[in-house]
Amino acid sequence: MSNILHVGLNCIEPILDMPTNRSIPNKRWHLAFTAIYSSRALYSLLNQKKKKKSRKLPVPSNPSFVVLNVKPEAFSSIDHTTLTAIVNEKSFNKLLEFGGIEGVADALGTGIKNGIDGSVNNVALRQEAFGSNTYQRPPAKRLFHFVVESFKDLTILILLFCAALSLGFGIKENGAKEGWYDGGSIFVAVLLVISVSAVSNFRQNRQFEKLSKVSNNIKVDVVRNGHRQQISIFEVVVGDVCLKIGDQVPADGLFLDGHSLQVDESSMTGESDHVEINSHHNPFLFSGTKVADGYAQMLVTSVGMNTTWGEMMSTISRDTNEQTPLQARLNKLTSSIGKAGLAVAFLVLVVLLVRYFTGNTEDENGNQEFNGSNTKADDIVNSVVRIIAAAVTIVVLAIPEGLPLAVTLTLAYSMKRMMADQAMVRKLSACETMGSATTICTDKTVTLTLNQMKVTKFWLGQDPIEDSSLISTDLLNLIQQGVALNTTGSVYRATSGSNYEFSGSPTEKAILSWAVLELDMEMEILIKDFTILHVEAFNSEKKRSGVSIRSEADHNTVHMHWKGAAEMILAMCSSYYDASGRMKDIDDGERMTFEQFKEEHEIRETSQKLEEDSLTLIGLVGIKDPCRPGVRRAVEDCQYAGVNVKIITGDNVFTARAIATECGILRPHQDTNNEAVVEGEVFWNYTPEERMEKVDKIRVMARSSPFDKLLMVQCLKQKGHVVAVTGDGTNDAPALKEADIGLSMEYKAQKWLRILKWGRCVYDNIQKFIQFQLTVNVAALVINFVAAISAGEVPLTAVQLLWVNLIMDTLGALALATEQPTKELMERPPVGRTEPLITNIMWRNLLVQALYQIAVLLTLQFKGESIFGVNEKVKDTLIFNTFVFCQVFNEFNARKLEKKNVFKGIHKNKLFLGIIGITIILQVVMVEFLKKFADTERLNWGQWGACLGIAAISWPLGWVVKCISVSKKPFLSYLRWQEHHFLLYVCTKI
Repeated sequence: MSNILHVGLNCIEPILDMPTNRSIPNKRWHLAFTAIYSSRALYSLLNQKKKKKSRKLPVPSNPSFVVLNVKPEAFSSIDHTTLTAIVNEKSFNKLLEFGGIEGVADALGTGIKNGIDGSVNNVALRQEAFGSNTYQRPPAKRLFHFVVESFKDLTILILLFCAALSLGFGIKENGAKEGWYDGGSIFVAVLLVISVSAVSNFRQNRQFEKLSKVSNNIKVDVVRNGHRQQISIFEVVVGDVCLKIGDQVPADGLFLDGHSLQVDESSMTGESDHVEINSHHNPFLFSGTKVADGYAQMLVTSVGMNTTWGEMMSTISRDTNEQTPLQARLNKLTSSIGKAGLAVAFLVLVVLLVRYFTGNTEDENGNQEFNGSNTKADDIVNSVVRIIAAAVTIVVLAIPEGLPLAVTLTLAYSMKRMMADQAMVRKLSACETMGSATTICTDKTVTLTLNQMKVTKFWLGQDPIEDSSLISTDLLNLIQQGVALNTTGSVYRATSGSNYEFSGSPTEKAILSWAVLELDMEMEILIKDFTILHVEAFNSEKKRSGVSIRSEADHNTVHMHWKGAAEMILAMCSSYYDASGRMKDIDDGERMTFEQFKEEHEIRETSQKLEEDSLTLIGLVGIKDPCRPGVRRAVEDCQYAGVNVKIITGDNVFTARAIATECGILRPHQDTNNEAVVEGEVFWNYTPEERMEKVDKIRVMARSSPFDKLLMVQCLKQKGHVVAVTGDGTNDAPALKEADIGLSMEYKAQKWLRILKWGRCVYDNIQKFIQFQLTVNVAALVINFVAAISAGEVPLTAVQLLWVNLIMDTLGALALATEQPTKELMERPPVGRTEPLITNIMWRNLLVQALYQIAVLLTLQFKGESIFGVNEKVKDTLIFNTFVFCQVFNEFNARKLEKKNVFKGIHKNKLFLGIIGITIILQVVMVEFLKKFADTERLNWGQWGACLGIAAISWPLGWVVKCISVSKKPFLSYLRWQEHHFLLYVCTKI
């Protein structure tokens, strides 16, 4: 067998063309891969021969060969169970059994510097051996689940019970052919409402499942084939070397290299203290934990379901039914309206039952319905069931189930359109809250600037340097050392003739490209010639990074390099080098000159400990990041819409003021004298009273730390502002968590306006629907209540009320929730945190329309027969038809809460026009063709014209009522004020 395998290897090795210049781990990996490939191919061929022979000859009992069950893993020395145990148990002993981190990397076929082989076959084999970096989530809810949930509604169950009783007694009394209409009609209407609700909720759930997949797709940097590349977090495999871990650790792994790494493991352990990660004491990294400070490279040892985080996430179902703040407020409103409807329904029930059992009601033939013991039990039960069904239907009509549906529809529609505008909504509540934003706190980089930094100037001493040949050799070497070794970036070049690829932050890439292309820096040679002894990583508080190095040629000399913000570095230096390499002392005049520059590097020969004073300044590097085109216009549009824009940046005051002026955030000559520009430390040192007084005036906060940013957000929220914050997720995490809306750094300033517009559109659409629905609720409740009290009957039957409920809740929500944003939205000030959901303008509109409908329909109820010369059945049909068409015409009025021209832009909303058309067609079918189902009578052309004419009056009425000005003081506050004064009066009398 060994001979056969040897031959197989010799045959396949030329085909695979395995390169000979690979590292030892990669050679071992390719040898293992080749062996397994050969074995599997050999097994396949032998198996095929076996099958072919079996057709003609019996299989021999003792085969002449041995079949090897070769596993596809190709990692004979280690398995995923062991890898998982090493990290989960934080076991140094198990780690040492494999020869430490280097041994694990060797077993996984990973080169610590070059990473894994990035070929498709290699990645696929690793996924087969160790799994993919995905989690098994609970299965998505099916449509049947939402149907069952709809049946759990108490009012629906009562209606179904009433429908069953009505159906049973109807069939018993009138036979199956005629007796099923009443009960069957209620059944059909209820099932139609349930179906629409279940389908809507199901579609919402599916949409959020898709959104979840997109929002979790984070990009990470890995090294494959010695080349740094960016891949999806789902594509990370065991053995990958991940570079500069971002705000979330993508998988379980081991610390390879890095500095000052601190991780927040509270999601795993519940402990809030940050854990320090290093190669000597704690090299274990867990998926799902957050990076609090520093940076690192890690070796991935477990992915997906083999991680602790994966096991935890597999048991957690994503809450796709999360309630937004607006939905919570609407639930309170729904509850209040439902209680009012329940009270009205109870009164109607009591009145109708009393009138029935006292003999004050008559049947269709004019006979008394209840006549004591002479009335059949079946007739009594049938009448009581009809009365209960009518009362319960009033409750169904009163409870505005359409409000949550309207929020769902408008948010889903808005999110879909925002995603088309390349604005990803990761949290549902942000979609609506952004419309109320009053302040945007933004960083300078990415959002306002292009983030394409470039070195534009370089100074040695006070002399600008245009040609690197003018720099002395020793000084040039020091500069190259400082750039190559005090960096988190990298330089990659595939071949000697190819272009350089620079990786890292924009600042790092700018400095590296300048040093390589203009100073002829050889980064790989410098890294080999020097040993890094100690590193202090850059963070937003220190605003500088340092490194101490020792030359391999001279072990007695240690150099220390610092780089960072201008004022930070200059404060540490007492001397500087000029272009010729001579050292000079820095006097006060020269220090003032240096402070006008933006970036600098300095190096001093010193001891291994990184000292922070009496250093020697080598050079100053000026880096420019130009503003984005269109930023000034976007800022001005935000300000016009009533949204203040503030820059909170770690840059110095001069840079921050210049960018703010260029972007239009600051006006010319607006400086620190009028408190528009402050530094983070100054703001922190204010007293609480001073901060609250000055926070609105501040436009720029320079040299700010994450905690300064957090403090600014807290002060703004205390002042009643709705605050949006841009951030990168790591240093800005406290402020992002505190803010009402967190915006990704990829959201450029030009996108703010789109998000603001869509956010306001969501709020505006919800208000439109509330006005529309409350008009229907008020009119229907008053009409049924008055008719029941006075006449002992309700003009609208259970089926008719359910039909009104359907067109009002579902079709009305769909029509009004999909209105697109208009320019007028950005001409209003933002809605504050304490603004009422139902404004005075809405109260004015809905009360006038509701009173008109009540007056007209009650007139038809009591005088309709004489006015039109018709019987009671036709009169009830006229009331039903007029009521429905009043809602259709009022739906147009609801499109504009304040504007008189309600038809403006209607041609753009084809969905609205389509729903209006469908509603009218269905109403005609209900009246003309479903007489027994809807309990209606056919109407002639004159009667149809009368219904349409009465309903159409709501258009001129809506135009007239919008001429009436209203107070800005909330309407309900007057009621509270009257209540307060009444109580005060009573107390005074007592």
